[in-house]
Amino acid sequence: MQTVEETIEVDVPVREAYEQWSQFEFFPQFMSGVESVTRVSGRITHWVTNVGGAEREFDAEIVEDRPDERIAWRSTDGVSHAGTVSFMQLGPRTTRVWVRLEWSPENLAEKTGAALGFDNMQVRADLLRFKEFIETRGTGTDA
Repeated sequence: MQTVEETIEVDVPVREAYEQWSQFEFFPQFMSGVESVTRVSGRITHWVTNVGGAEREFDAEIVEDRPDERIAWRSTDGVSHAGTVSFMQLGPRTTRVWVRLEWSPENLAEKTGAALGFDNMQVRADLLRFKEFIETRGTGTDA
């Protein structure tokens, strides 16, 4: 199992950071490798990813949702993937976002990339895009 943890501070209130992140459908706008996320039902999402040429589709269930605090999900259909994002208010307009992603690299390219730290670099780059995405919008996107 590959695990990556990263944090970033964003200049928006905790409510705004949480609300934006809980809208999985917008992940492709700041997460490379995520082609689409569709909400199937209240707690189930369908993901299409393409990382290093390895395309995957899977369903994930939101297993924890505490507004302004934490959201977590895990795959439900064979592909090993899970994520947790926590939000900590640092000031009226500053929030720390902590991300933990877990997955199982399946082919040689994925295993090599994980061993060389490419996964960590990618998650860090995605968080920097999230920061730019949310700070330049002014307010979160509509649900």
